Amino acid sequence: MTELIGKKAPAFSLPDQDGQMVSIDELKGKNIVLYFYPKDMTPGCTTEACDFRDQYSAFAEQDTVVLGVSPDPAARHQKFIEKHDLPFTLLADEEQVAANLYGVWTLKKNFGKEYMGIERSTFLIDKEGVVVREWRKVRVKDHVQETLEAVKALG
Repeated sequence: MTELIGKKAPAFSLPDQDGQMVSIDELKGKNIVLYFYPKDMTPGCTTEACDFRDQYSAFAEQDTVVLGVSPDPAARHQKFIEKHDLPFTLLADEEQVAANLYGVWTLKKNFGKEYMGIERSTFLIDKEGVVVREWRKVRVKDHVQETLEAVKALG
């Protein structure tokens, strides 16, 4: 996958948990933490979402929007948000539009099986709409704190 750092963030529009279309271009003027995760309600994804939830106000203080993206449908996102009191938007990428644009829809191997799925990844997009950091094959532990530090470094 080609690195996106220094390039304009690939544009897309996807439905959020309420079925409202969200376009990444409409968020210009704010920093964006765009994180891709495999599936709502799974242990690693829940931990990551809750870590973002717990640091949400710190991101907001840095004029930063947090967007989670997975292939789950909007209704499942709504349940995930309600169950874990998530204060940020989750986008339904059922056709892998954004996942393909960002190169995170990849061949995965688990218990000897191969299948296509989301590679847990995070992209930091600055107020001009340029990708300034990317984390691929993310390990959940300490990831949100590292992301927050990168946001603060933007100034």
